[in-house]
Amino acid sequence: MCEGKMPVIGEKFPEVEVKTTHGTIKLPDYYVEKGKWFVLFSHPADFTPVCTTEFVGFQKRYDEFRKLNTELIGLSIDQVFSHLKWTEWIKEKLNVEIEFPIIADDRGKLAEKLGMISPYKGDNTVRAVFIVDNKGIIRAIIYYPQEVGRNLDEIVRLVKALQVSDEKGVAMPANWPENDIIGDKVIIPPASSLEEIKKRKEACEKGEIECLDWWFCYKKLD
Repeated sequence: MCEGKMPVIGEKFPEVEVKTTHGTIKLPDYYVEKGKWFVLFSHPADFTPVCTTEFVGFQKRYDEFRKLNTELIGLSIDQVFSHLKWTEWIKEKLNVEIEFPIIADDRGKLAEKLGMISPYKGDNTVRAVFIVDNKGIIRAIIYYPQEVGRNLDEIVRLVKALQVSDEKGVAMPANWPENDIIGDKVIIPPASSLEEIKKRKEACEKGEIECLDWWFCYKKLD
């Protein structure tokens, strides 16, 4: 990643060593070496209500992420002792133990590099989400403002959809697996030649796939 340039989808996550509640971690190698995807998400500050609801939500979905071979890692510009005390409070008051690490980016260097701090939204990080695959490539980026908590089920859905797309070579419709037009079916990438169009029509006639037109074909997952 070029210095001073915000990362974009499709490039490698910047190599950085971070201090966390689980010790020092080198990203993205820590997860890539284990063959895992990871979701890095920032929160504005410890001991704040919306962030607390998000952390509890992420933890309650941690098993779902693990089933997708995906780990979680949080981030804010608070210090480690603040993260530790806050997670202790969450366990004490809400009976939820936060099992994933939280980055203490107390000087804000990584947050600035990832575009998590907006000059129009104060000194704290916005609610950014980076989904990174098992090769260390950034696959999705989502930003929420500080005043609105994230839809955590959407982040689970997005990780799953990306992995299915990779494995099956298909595209995923809006709201998959509950799309308004094709339900839980997946989209076959549009044909790019006359020969492909012919093959699509033949496959459709045989009932192997369904098509609304030659450029809009879909099928059930294998």
